[in-house]
Amino acid sequence: MTSHHPHTPALARPGLHRREFVAFVASIMAVNALGVDLMLPALPAIGRDLSIESANARQWIVTAYVFGFGLGQLVYGPLADRYGRKPVLLVTLAGFVAASVFAAGSATFPALLVARVLQGVMSASTRVLSVAIIRDSYSGRQMARVSSVAQMIFFLVPILAPSIGQGLLTIGPWRFVFYALGGFAAFVFAWALWRLPETLAPERRRPISLASLSEAYRLTITNRFSIGYAVAASLTFGGIIAFVSSAQQVFTDTFHAGGRFTLLFAACAFSMGVASFANSRLVERLGTRAISQTGLIALIALSLAHLGVEWAGIESLWTYMLFQALSMTCIGLCGSNFGAMAMEPVGHIAGTASSVQGFVTSIGAVAVGSFIGQAYDGTTLPLAFGYLAIGAGGLLLVLWIEGGRLFTARMG
Repeated sequence: MTSHHPHTPALARPGLHRREFVAFVASIMAVNALGVDLMLPALPAIGRDLSIESANARQWIVTAYVFGFGLGQLVYGPLADRYGRKPVLLVTLAGFVAASVFAAGSATFPALLVARVLQGVMSASTRVLSVAIIRDSYSGRQMARVSSVAQMIFFLVPILAPSIGQGLLTIGPWRFVFYALGGFAAFVFAWALWRLPETLAPERRRPISLASLSEAYRLTITNRFSIGYAVAASLTFGGIIAFVSSAQQVFTDTFHAGGRFTLLFAACAFSMGVASFANSRLVERLGTRAISQTGLIALIALSLAHLGVEWAGIESLWTYMLFQALSMTCIGLCGSNFGAMAMEPVGHIAGTASSVQGFVTSIGAVAVGSFIGQAYDGTTLPLAFGYLAIGAGGLLLVLWIEGGRLFTARMG
């Protein structure tokens, strides 16, 4: 027996039962995760084929996608509230397929970057709509349970994606990776077309009003907690972008471990998944502030220790793996909590606020992540310095947001 939103048609009528629903939502989310990580093993081949002279320039293939992802989030919330979830999802999945084909056929580096931005713009709908579809269909503990299971499946994707990409490279050129990405999106499109009922009841649809949108944007941007924690989230997300975009270079060029890249990358991604799982179990008991602020302080301490190891000349693949996995754990303890705290004061305009905060977080993360990634110089120093700056900057932001207090909510 499932619990449904009181204003939503039950999904038990021809549509998705809970297990299929969870798998479907996880697949929507996987489109975005695969868009980031699937082609990482192909970056050297792309660089050779498209005559990308600088290895650091290959990182833009990742950051261009995240940039588009940030841009797209501004529009999908209002569109989904006006026209329904299913039409917006179908249009954007079809657009993602087209952008993937465009990427696969790119003859120049600039053309590939344009395709990656378009992929990001289209995949931005997956973040907005996955949350909205769950919220439409379930409530209370049922909603939390469905979200948790979908998230667990979703966390497997970044761990497995580079290995899948590596496997694809054994049966075809790098362009085959983008065709496969488009193929997966086409599969999700067909699944949505035939099995997903519209989850937004007609009486709950809202017209798009420029006046109400402008007011919601203003409230989101001018509230210190809303914008402050969105910016803090952009710092930690930027740390993830820096790692993902430079990981292939670090493991291959710095530590000469390219043959084990997919395994080493998976270990680091797994640590962040474990942190997110632990956070979901501990957050009700300890609170979002205690967990996230402890994560920031631990990130600062780890970064200082990592710099000490670097300066002592004893950095190795295994010391790097230890510090990177622990740093990703700290980041995993911050991101979702920052997002939740950013939403606290603007829950009455949750859809639009989520879009604005997602835009700020993603675009800020591109700036932070690309700055750190482009500083790669053959060593791990830029990443260690970058994580130290992220931790310190995040802590200063939190002190400003919370009026100088840590570990407890600021009252009044």
